[in-house]
Amino acid sequence: MQEIRVLSATAILGYGFPDASFEAGLAREPHVIAVDAGSSDPGPYYLGAGVSFTDRVAVRRDLERMILAGRRLGVPVVVGSAGGAGAAPHLEWLREIVEEIIAAHGLRLRVALIPADVDKATVREALDEGRITSVPFGPQLTPEDVDASTHVVAQMGAEPFVAALAGGADVVLAGRAYDPAVFAALPLLHGFDAGLALHLGKILECAAIAALPGSGSDCMLGTLRRDHFVVEPLTPERRCTPTSVAAHTLYEKSDPYRLPGPGGELDLSACVFTPEGERGVKVSGSRYVPRPYAVKLEGARLRGHRTVSLAGARDPRFIEALDEIVAAVRARVADNFPDIPAERYELIVRAYGRDACMGTWEPTPVAGHEVGIVIEAVADTQQLADTLCSFARSTMLHLGYPGRLSTAGNLAFPYSPSDFHAGAVYEWSVYHLMAVDAPAALFPVTFVELGSGLGEQ
Repeated sequence: MQEIRVLSATAILGYGFPDASFEAGLAREPHVIAVDAGSSDPGPYYLGAGVSFTDRVAVRRDLERMILAGRRLGVPVVVGSAGGAGAAPHLEWLREIVEEIIAAHGLRLRVALIPADVDKATVREALDEGRITSVPFGPQLTPEDVDASTHVVAQMGAEPFVAALAGGADVVLAGRAYDPAVFAALPLLHGFDAGLALHLGKILECAAIAALPGSGSDCMLGTLRRDHFVVEPLTPERRCTPTSVAAHTLYEKSDPYRLPGPGGELDLSACVFTPEGERGVKVSGSRYVPRPYAVKLEGARLRGHRTVSLAGARDPRFIEALDEIVAAVRARVADNFPDIPAERYELIVRAYGRDACMGTWEPTPVAGHEVGIVIEAVADTQQLADTLCSFARSTMLHLGYPGRLSTAGNLAFPYSPSDFHAGAVYEWSVYHLMAVDAPAALFPVTFVELGSGLGEQ
């Protein structure tokens, strides 16, 4: 085999794709249909709570089309980071959706399930043995961090996917995974260059975002050959350029030449991007450099409960005095509830229109003619969060400040009631690298015959 074609359906399972674009990809007869289903970008809540950040109806819509297309062409469908965060409840959630699709269409599929959960005892043992290191600028891991986590997962590399495909899986459903792995697995199974395969996966993981205009809800085709690969969008209005593909190669990376991953890194110092036809880009020179194998661990723990109040203000005197007003509100809250220890809660105020996105890093904190204010209380109980948010909101509403003209109220509230329960709050408790000797051992592959009643093997 001198060429493998990989169809990336969408940037994240559930983000959708045009049927015309998908059919154009199927007409190119891909050897595999793959999709990355998750990310840590939405934050720790989804891992901690064990719920998906993508909508179930949208996920089923995408996956149903992919599975039916896979059966039509006789090619596997590969999904990584099931349910967004890739822990056991997310994998089970996605399996249930697949079972619904199978039942609805009378299919019989060999499904490979690859969990990514890591036992806490395994993590503590690695910590004791000095096999866990912090990510840059991250804190050191403690046994207490591990024990407090509701779920701990590890990002699997391509090896478990290769094993699943070698075992004849029609559909592969995996827990938390290194994003390029789902796209690189079939090429690696057939002996293609690891550097090219993983670099192709790095671009395909976000589908048509690497095209112009970019889109996370459109398809992209990758064609891998022995000494290069070509990426091209499947919607006529989009095209890839050397700049757009090179720029996406740098996406979420701090080093333009070294892209680390499980068991090694991509060396892109000799990489070349050239136009291919009207809408494609040819990439060559990507090189894989093996390193001691380490997987990234992710864990989340319950931080407390959140209540939020949204408001707006457009008095220039209020906006000018906002920092002093916020400080006065904090002081008033502490004074009114002296019996509540400070460690039980956190009061956060964000001013949109000034510096809410970047906080103290904002280089130009100049407010406009109005600001949006988010008052947020995070406490160890929902009742306490409600109390503190309500008191902070009412205090800011009526607080006096220099030059104040009206005493009716400082804030405009878009909603009634003004305060909202945001529920449980989770924080990252584990975000570290763990050295391993046998990477596939952490991620056992189970084959299940679904739609046939044969059960598990």
